[in-house]
Amino acid sequence: MDSATAPVAAQDRSRAETAPARGARGARLRAPRLDPYWVGGVLFLLYTTLSVCRHRRMLTMSWDLGIFEQAIRAYSRLQTPIADLKGPGTNILGDHFSPVTALIAPLYRVFPTPVTLLVVQAALFALSAVPVARLAAHLLGRRRGLAVALAYGLSWGVQRAVDFDFHEIAFAMPLLAFSLEAVVRGRWRTAALWAAPLVLVKEDLGVTAAAIGVLMLLRLRGTERTRGATAWAAGLVAFGLAGAALALGVIIPGFNSGGGYDYWNKLSGGDGPAPVIPVDTALRTLAWTLLPTTGLLALRSPVLLVALPTLGWRFVSHDDHYWGTDWHYSAVLMPVLFIALADALARSRRSPRPWLRSYAHHLPAAVAAAALALTASLPLYGLTLPETYRVPQSVKDTERLLDLIPDDATVEADIAPISRLVSRCRVFWIGDTRGVVPDYIALRLTDGRTPQDLAGEGQRLHPGATYAVLGSGGGHAVLKRVR
Repeated sequence: MDSATAPVAAQDRSRAETAPARGARGARLRAPRLDPYWVGGVLFLLYTTLSVCRHRRMLTMSWDLGIFEQAIRAYSRLQTPIADLKGPGTNILGDHFSPVTALIAPLYRVFPTPVTLLVVQAALFALSAVPVARLAAHLLGRRRGLAVALAYGLSWGVQRAVDFDFHEIAFAMPLLAFSLEAVVRGRWRTAALWAAPLVLVKEDLGVTAAAIGVLMLLRLRGTERTRGATAWAAGLVAFGLAGAALALGVIIPGFNSGGGYDYWNKLSGGDGPAPVIPVDTALRTLAWTLLPTTGLLALRSPVLLVALPTLGWRFVSHDDHYWGTDWHYSAVLMPVLFIALADALARSRRSPRPWLRSYAHHLPAAVAAAALALTASLPLYGLTLPETYRVPQSVKDTERLLDLIPDDATVEADIAPISRLVSRCRVFWIGDTRGVVPDYIALRLTDGRTPQDLAGEGQRLHPGATYAVLGSGGGHAVLKRVR
């Protein structure tokens, strides 16, 4: 071999040696044990893209997002979690008991924007898919497990929650999923430890934690249970109920300016007649909950009882917002449903009835196909549309207008401007400043109203104060207090 051909031969040998290494690395990345994490990663990208694009286009509802951002902003500064959008000086712990949101504070301190909350929520929703996918693959095999995981990630309950700004229930999703995975696998201590923090997510979820404890006791029946497993289960029941009672009876009233829990009237009906959920609405919600997600097969799993507390308070409530399938209210049902489905599928495969075995064999593909088909009318479909990624000129005009408001100003605003102002201003809900006279008012121009009409509206809201039009654009106007 001459000196001219030696380097080429060396390169050929190097390529031949590295090719198997690349192939082995690729095989490791495609290993079945990594499937749940790939599923979670893809879902995180989808959920994040949807949430951030909606925010960029000012399509977020902004109300809950603004309330939680105010509380988390205060946590990030080691201050009392005041949410002025609920009323000036309102401590958020007197509204709902959700101290878990303080975990976002360090990240928010570095990235003080509502996008931080949306990305964290996307990560938590995606994380909840990992135990669902892992358990389904363990019980059903790789392909059917992936089908169940796909159906979960695209389920209507999760998609509607991603579409609905930010809510504290995002933290409940992975806690429920990891806990129920451990229950089905018979890991009792792990199940209890994952369920216990639910009491810090929202006051009603203590009852859900107790329901997981009851589920553990049911699954321990007829087994060679140990005293320790029974103790973990019974302890979780007691802890969950005590946590809910403490939050509802002591903690929330202690932080509430009225000394009570403001949402009892949604169960009692308040002073007026109490509306009751119509039978057809309840049946429709139950059908949506059980049919496209699990083909009704989840009814064969005792895991489903964990959904009863959430469905119970929603159906007993006299607030019709809780009755249907909108918003985020069904999200916490999704981990329960799909883990119940995986459990029921495994049980049904051992059934002596041939039709049931056949149904269970084909159902994972069917629920995945249903989830994909329904997505055509659900929020993630928007990711296929070009306009999702374009910021309208009206939004750019509104943002330029809101930039005229200086940092640390007091602002009274309606829905759209809230999420653009909370990170740098003290923001109140329109008509609920309770004596605070704001420096600025940011409102939509609706029903043919002009900016000058809104100036008069500002003076009506705050007698004795005078507001002038600072500017308008993008269908909004900003008023500045001049006296």
